[in-house]
Amino acid sequence: MGVQKLEHVGVVVRSIDESSAFYEKVLGMELKEIRQPNPNVRLGFLGFPGEANLIIELVERTNSELPNEGTVNHIAFTVEDVEQEAARIAELGVAFINEKIVTLADGTRFIFFQGPDGERLELYQPASA
Repeated sequence: MGVQKLEHVGVVVRSIDESSAFYEKVLGMELKEIRQPNPNVRLGFLGFPGEANLIIELVERTNSELPNEGTVNHIAFTVEDVEQEAARIAELGVAFINEKIVTLADGTRFIFFQGPDGERLELYQPASA
């Protein structure tokens, strides 16, 4: 098969500045680049420090008449300790969608929270091998 990897996820946001600040503070990501390919849209590219891969493309519509174009259900981030990370971001005032961390039968653990534009984000701890 020719598909090699997930390149990035595009998320429509009100403000690249507000959203990139959230992702930097809450998830430790950094804004790698901002582009404006045309007058109707600005694009912000986020990744993790020290990594060349981009993970999230923030799409800011500068023309409010443009449609949202689609929906992303959620974006998941792998963590070593979901309890520790959930406690850390709770201290930042982030609101959780789940009341508590969910543990599946295989030991996988996760919790959902919201970004500044209502996007669903997930802290995901894989089951121990």
